[in-house]
Amino acid sequence: MKAPRVTLEQWRVLQAVVDKGGFAQAAEALHKSQSSISYTVAKLQEQLGYPLLTIDGRKAKLTERGEVLLRRSRHLLKEAVELEELAHTLGQGWEPEIELVVDEAFPTPALLRALRAFEPQSQGTQVQLKEVVLSGALDTLSSGSPDLVLSGIVPKGYLADPIVEVDMIAVAAPDHPLFQEQGKISNERLKQELQVVIRDSGRETSVDEGWLGADRRWTVSSVQSALEVVASGIGFAWLPIADLRDALETGRLQRLSLESGSERNFHMYAIFGKGERTGPATRLFVELLQQSCAQCNAIRK
Repeated sequence: MKAPRVTLEQWRVLQAVVDKGGFAQAAEALHKSQSSISYTVAKLQEQLGYPLLTIDGRKAKLTERGEVLLRRSRHLLKEAVELEELAHTLGQGWEPEIELVVDEAFPTPALLRALRAFEPQSQGTQVQLKEVVLSGALDTLSSGSPDLVLSGIVPKGYLADPIVEVDMIAVAAPDHPLFQEQGKISNERLKQELQVVIRDSGRETSVDEGWLGADRRWTVSSVQSALEVVASGIGFAWLPIADLRDALETGRLQRLSLESGSERNFHMYAIFGKGERTGPATRLFVELLQQSCAQCNAIRK
């Protein structure tokens, strides 16, 4: 097999020059001298036999060939990093940290039970937990490689296991005008009231989920915020029943009786962000999560 003449470090330097906008900025970002950066890029172009960059004022811009090669080099470097991570996982056997991304609709009690069971078995593994809404989960997978994503949306190319079915119910405060209606509430009547919805946290894409028929709509950033707004008497919403038990038991919120769609259900999945590189700590947490979610499924039945 022919050995490559260009090193990964040369591609990394080229990426920095382009991403940071120039040689000086790349030198600062990589903690190298500007002359070292210039030499590395010059050597790279010499080895390839044609220029990859042009200088426009103080900013470095890619040539057409440079754009093609830089795009391929990004995949190459990503694969190299993932290979090292796999080697580390195989060598160490236990992750020092788990990056966990959770859709806000995931049942909080089930998540907390799993985390509580995981802690004494974690061998010191730290958990970094990030909460997202809808396509925010896809953003985390496209921009990085979290260990585990709990979401109702599974992107192509990822391993995922169904883990729990989530129930969303329509609720409002007891003094809301909708409770003055006789009989079940129609969609036409529902449209006249303000609906509270949770903002999709995705940046690249935005997904609308559920009934969005109300002419008036307020948008909040989390399930908890939606719960508090609705409990104050402002509007109605569909919210995860697992997060509403206290509010329903104390009477802060009540179920709405609708002609159709009072309750909505969908599956949540455990998505393995690192695929076959998933470590034993992450796999243990998924097992504990499955056990915890089994309690939720048993309650539903």
